[in-house]
Amino acid sequence: MPELPEVETIKRDLTKTILGKKITGVCVNNPRVIREPSPAEFKKSLEGLTVKNILRRGKLLILELSNGRALTIHLKMTGQLVYPGKIKNSRVAFHLTGGSALDFNDQRLFGELRLISDWKKLKFVQGLGPEPFDLTSADFRDMLSKKKTKIKPLLMDQGFIAGIGNLYASEILFRSKINPQRPGQSLTNKEKEILYREIKKVLTSAIKHGGSSVDDYVRVSGKPGDYVRFHQVYGREGKPCFVCGNPVKKFTQGGRGTYFCPKCQK
Repeated sequence: MPELPEVETIKRDLTKTILGKKITGVCVNNPRVIREPSPAEFKKSLEGLTVKNILRRGKLLILELSNGRALTIHLKMTGQLVYPGKIKNSRVAFHLTGGSALDFNDQRLFGELRLISDWKKLKFVQGLGPEPFDLTSADFRDMLSKKKTKIKPLLMDQGFIAGIGNLYASEILFRSKINPQRPGQSLTNKEKEILYREIKKVLTSAIKHGGSSVDDYVRVSGKPGDYVRFHQVYGREGKPCFVCGNPVKKFTQGGRGTYFCPKCQK
């Protein structure tokens, strides 16, 4: 699933390519991805509106429109936004001024499109924790102080902190030298500060390189993100750790594959 760096990259790409454009038509090739309103109303209501602003909250994209409503896009596992698109291969295509279209592709049909009056009232949004870049070091220390949950699932908990998923939680913990099975409250203040810094460093670097294309994620141009070449542990099971040379290990934690180095991460 695209995480914060991928969704932020898409937001920035869309800002450069479609901001200010008018939606001249909507082609619905598969209505299953439209969650509200009905596909017919979705199509009718979007036509003629202009994209006024593009935001991100956690892993959610928000296109604010000229009539005050918002088109929200959750890419889920395999969602993609491609511009200019091919239209016929998309699940939904948004025709824009200038003759090109923005394609929403989604192989597994898990993605969600909504046209709503107030995106902040979405139950999903109201349950999100703070954005990583909005946190102070003191905020983060306080958040961890009473958490018995193991640190990797905690970082992936969208109600705790928004936007971090499996890939970046593994990378952040490796760089912080923290074992993913430790409870949040077991971290020392020094470890909390290191973890806080590494969250921001890893996410910033991943955004700079356009995110990580390890599955279906691509940038709006259709090109892959380049951060994969900077991965230290994710997807490297059995390969030597870049720091100590011992094999990177993988185990299942909370139903997800967790990559780490048993020697470096304590």
